[in-house]
Amino acid sequence: MNEQTSLEVAGKRVAVIGLGRSGQAAVRLLQRLGARVTVADQKPSSELAAALGGLSAGEVEIHGAGAYEPALRGAEVVVVSPGVPMAIAPLQRARQAGVRIIGELELASRHLTGRVLAVTGTNGKSTTVTWIGELLRGAGFDPFVGGNLGTPLAEAALASLEGKAWDLVVAEVSSFQLETIETFHPWIGAVLNVTPDHLDRYPSMEAYAAAKLRLFENQGDEDYAVLNADDPWLSRLAVRSRGARIEFSRTRPVERGLYLDGNMMILSNLAGRREEVCQVDALQVKGAHNIENAMAAAAVAALAGCPMDAISRGMRAFRGLEHVMEVVRVLRGVAYINDSKGTNVDATIKALESLPAPVILIAGGREKGGEYPGLAEAVRRKAKRIILLGEARARLREVLAGICPVTEAASLRDAVRDAANTAAAGDTVLLSPACASFDMFADYKDRGRQFKEAVHELG
Repeated sequence: MNEQTSLEVAGKRVAVIGLGRSGQAAVRLLQRLGARVTVADQKPSSELAAALGGLSAGEVEIHGAGAYEPALRGAEVVVVSPGVPMAIAPLQRARQAGVRIIGELELASRHLTGRVLAVTGTNGKSTTVTWIGELLRGAGFDPFVGGNLGTPLAEAALASLEGKAWDLVVAEVSSFQLETIETFHPWIGAVLNVTPDHLDRYPSMEAYAAAKLRLFENQGDEDYAVLNADDPWLSRLAVRSRGARIEFSRTRPVERGLYLDGNMMILSNLAGRREEVCQVDALQVKGAHNIENAMAAAAVAALAGCPMDAISRGMRAFRGLEHVMEVVRVLRGVAYINDSKGTNVDATIKALESLPAPVILIAGGREKGGEYPGLAEAVRRKAKRIILLGEARARLREVLAGICPVTEAASLRDAVRDAANTAAAGDTVLLSPACASFDMFADYKDRGRQFKEAVHELG
């Protein structure tokens, strides 16, 4: 069992607020721990009952249509899902009444086997976590890989309670999840970057960055804090961790961590010596941001005990993730790239910068703060045309006015067909929305799958 103290909930009334993927996993874990579970969500009760996979109303008390108050009444512990803001009035009243409020991350971490390697950051989390998992497996470890990325940590905790002994737990964690931690701390924690995102939920960049940096607040002397030395926000903020500081940088040597010497990635002073990791040109995923992801993954894997030959092989073998700069097809000399996971402006800028011009960019969706710093300049350098869709299209048209031709599309399929009709050999059609997907799609994966379907439908 993880060294953190287990959470005693047997016989207690526990309210789960928000019944997405992590909320459902939390319900299953709480039931296994003997809690009396009640759930509440904005969806109708009938949908919630179906989502709980056959659990009867007698086992789980269900409150739909946003009826949070009756679910919270009498609760001794509340497990809030990351998509539910802590600022909503029912949760604020519960907290003021002294009710303990945690998230699925905190709940699950109390019941895990295997030390935790956790990664957060605005962009690159899923890529880096998946990469770390592949490096560990290549070195003979048996890790759990999940969290915000896919399989909730509560599922790993359930497996642990049933006797599964993970060597290591590799977790993607979000700022939303870190808002509700108490004792959670990773043996190795990494922050990849902090750039504007979720400013519809946070009052300032400082508040958003502070949520990210909670990753380190419970670390001890035997832990490690891995940081991007090139990130402006991480450089200006006080990063508090009792763990050893490990850095990575594309621009300069670092005393302890990873850096570039020409085309060679160097690991410095983790094992008391300087080691060559691999040539940057050998990486199959391209772009400066993926060099940073690679260095972070290599640092975490090395700290976790992977030998250098396994790290070097894994660096060269990794092919990237679905929906992250994924080449869907090359048709008549035009490349179609799915970067649906580019849900904020920094991700879209990095996507544009990693490609040769000219690019036809498909962007738009639901805004996450309404500001797009730096996007106009990246578009000026790389894009020959922009196609906008979704709720943010009017605002994006304002931001990009006069830079290049801008049109709008009623659907993603229309946008793909429009792009194909105007693209010439040598162009790239890039879906990188800079926005959330929820105005038109179930999630970024749904958006990406629909993009790929539309591309494959092209004659």
